[in-house]
Amino acid sequence: MLSAFITHPDCARHEMGPDHPECPERLGAIKDMLLVKGLLDYMQPVEAPMATEAQLGRAHDLDYVYDIIAASPAEGYHRVDPDTCMNAFTVMAAMRAAGAVVQATDLVLTGQAPTAFCSVRPPGHHAERAAGMGFCFFNNVAVGINHALDVYCLQRVALIDFDVHHGNGSEDIFRGDERVLMCSIFEQGIYPFTGDNAVGPNMVNVGLPSRSGSNQFREAVTKHWLPRLEAFKPQLIYISAGFDGHREDDMGNLGLLEADYAWVTQQLMAVAKRHCQGHIISCLEGGYDLSSLARSVAAHVKVLIGAD
Repeated sequence: MLSAFITHPDCARHEMGPDHPECPERLGAIKDMLLVKGLLDYMQPVEAPMATEAQLGRAHDLDYVYDIIAASPAEGYHRVDPDTCMNAFTVMAAMRAAGAVVQATDLVLTGQAPTAFCSVRPPGHHAERAAGMGFCFFNNVAVGINHALDVYCLQRVALIDFDVHHGNGSEDIFRGDERVLMCSIFEQGIYPFTGDNAVGPNMVNVGLPSRSGSNQFREAVTKHWLPRLEAFKPQLIYISAGFDGHREDDMGNLGLLEADYAWVTQQLMAVAKRHCQGHIISCLEGGYDLSSLARSVAAHVKVLIGAD
């Protein structure tokens, strides 16, 4: 049974202007690298459907969903925050990105795929229940998790976020929800300037100082994440997979390498094999240097599909 590679051409039609780091070329770089490495030969291609308003409403206030849809410009751009804007294709792309994680959830929980990687954009982990920001409109992973909780009645779902930026949106949506354990590592002192104080007992936040590097990252996973995951015994694991902590990506300065993304994926796969039949759903978040992004995703996916 092959792992799923979920994407859609619509995700490349959203763009926020020339020279914006969250660019359509990100998805092309990832696909090209996975092809070169032969990894797509071991994955089933799946086209991402559009999330329904009801599915989006499990993670977001419906008034916010309607406002985003209504704000879609016929041409040009509509600005959401200083770094985030919409073009005519943004809503479609954002609904595909969220729909990809819903589809991944269905495939994994019905036994049609052991794991899934959603190569989609726009990213989602900064999108709060009633606000978009930080390149994000809908919280893709949160939509998928709430689909798993509400439709499949799961009771213990883990959300892992290793993007260099704190996933404030995911934290906003899941704060205090005892069914969800959110474990995150991020760089301190950068956007969105949150995460240092966990907002609930279900949040395992580890802020690392600039230039921490591989050893501190791995120590944080080993010391803080793994014991909580073992105690929680998740029935399904989701990953907000951001690769902007790589040393070649100037969005952050953690100094990570491809080997670190492979290593953390190995740790999470081991937890998944012990507690949830190896089931992991990973969704692209950040990563803006095209070369290091593509290499890091390939290292992550290689472990995720068991090709290492």
